[in-house]
Amino acid sequence: MPGGVSSPVRSFKSVGLSPVFIKEGKGARLIDVDNNSYIDYVMSYGPLIAGHCPPTVRAAVAKQIDKGSSYGCSSELEIRLAQTVSEAMPSVPMIRFVNSGTEAAMSAIRLARGVTKRDVVVKCAGCYHGHVDALLVEAGSGALTHGNPSSPGVPASITSNTAIVQYNDLAAAKEIFDKLGDKIAVFALEPICGNMGVIPPQPGYLEGLRELCTKNGTMLLFDEVMTGFRVNLGGAQGLFNVQPDVTCLGKIIGGGLPVGAYGGSAAIMNNISPAGPIYQAGTLSGNPLAMSAGLATLALLTDGTIYTQLEALGARLEAGLKDAAAAAGVTVSVQRVGSMITPFILKGEQPKPITNYIDATSFCDTAAYARFFKAMLDGGVMLPPSQFEAWFISSAHTEGDVDQTIDVAKEAFKAAKAAA
Repeated sequence: MPGGVSSPVRSFKSVGLSPVFIKEGKGARLIDVDNNSYIDYVMSYGPLIAGHCPPTVRAAVAKQIDKGSSYGCSSELEIRLAQTVSEAMPSVPMIRFVNSGTEAAMSAIRLARGVTKRDVVVKCAGCYHGHVDALLVEAGSGALTHGNPSSPGVPASITSNTAIVQYNDLAAAKEIFDKLGDKIAVFALEPICGNMGVIPPQPGYLEGLRELCTKNGTMLLFDEVMTGFRVNLGGAQGLFNVQPDVTCLGKIIGGGLPVGAYGGSAAIMNNISPAGPIYQAGTLSGNPLAMSAGLATLALLTDGTIYTQLEALGARLEAGLKDAAAAAGVTVSVQRVGSMITPFILKGEQPKPITNYIDATSFCDTAAYARFFKAMLDGGVMLPPSQFEAWFISSAHTEGDVDQTIDVAKEAFKAAKAAA
């Protein structure tokens, strides 16, 4: 396997270590092949909101596997999951399931271009929408971590129709619409960034984008692959009460199995084949195992009590990380929305919020984060091996897990402070 891994961030290259190989995940913990136990804040990068191997999800998958793993035909499970998503997200009355967030973004972009009959896509620098050619320009996640915001193999002819603006910069968005408004098919963004670390939208930003898109006949696309059902039952769009035209989903709606989806109004979605002329297909899309796991996971979220629990744990971790960093003399900006959190380790002595890609790449001390990461790993805490990723808390985490994490962080921040 290239680099010995199936996805780049897993290589631990950006923190200067060799990858850890996991044999088991239970609750809030991972066990590696050497039987080391870690409190896990990767949580498969978001889908495991109930922790590893929650009993009801495991039971649903085990029940389904006896009935088959893939049919190549439609099943009732797809309809039930579609209804569940639509009930939680009013902007998604119609949905198409795919197999990954990348597929969802790729398909949604094609849909937006087909419906609007325009070519230009606007994205925010540092927002990551999968390894889609048109969107792999100043991308976050692994591309940002490894310093390859534009990948070889992406033709200039493809990216020539992609325009870049800074996240949280409404003036820049207005400027791009002034220049290209009648050519812009879609404005795509993570409503809460998670792929350059957790960066929430500033007041009025999402509302302003909604107004600009409506005025210019452009589709507003929220990539909620990470935030959907994670920050709120209705996703970031429910949290901030701003409805996009198209929503991309993934992660939690598959309960830890490979899944993606995109959706919007019937007027938009009925342009997708076989209802309309815009083609998109997939043999494993809506496969019964992923649908079963997704239904079981979403069933755990519907009464809302889990979000109260996650908010309390998130606030406890946030406060503890701030105190631990201050005691070690490390400058941080700890940014959190619900159960998504990132402590940005900063250069210099003055704390400052990280609001966009320029801030993240200019102000963060990635070498210090690498030392922090190693010390946390040695102390039994598994973090994303990148400064520019969100940490995720699950309902399987306890106050004891959080307090243990904070205790380890006290020494890890001291290690981050030390010379390389």
